[in-house]
Amino acid sequence: MDPYTIVKYPVASEKAIRLMEAENKLLFRVDMKARKEDIKKAIETMFKTKVTQVRTLVTTAGEKRAYVTFSKETPAIDIATQLGIL
Repeated sequence: MDPYTIVKYPVASEKAIRLMEAENKLLFRVDMKARKEDIKKAIETMFKTKVTQVRTLVTTAGEKRAYVTFSKETPAIDIATQLGIL
């Protein structure tokens, strides 16, 4: 499956920015049918980084979000800058 169909776009809310700075995490809106393993592979392919953990959440609005934790070698701030969030 194409990584760009799994990962739709990054979420740039206040909470997401705090998570990025404090816990080295980024928040993404993902496809409803995507599994955690699929999300991990897609993020690693898209950004050439190492992902340590993926947690998902289905919101009441009916969208699925993935909280992606990156390895210590890869700061989430660098990826956010690459995406144009910061």
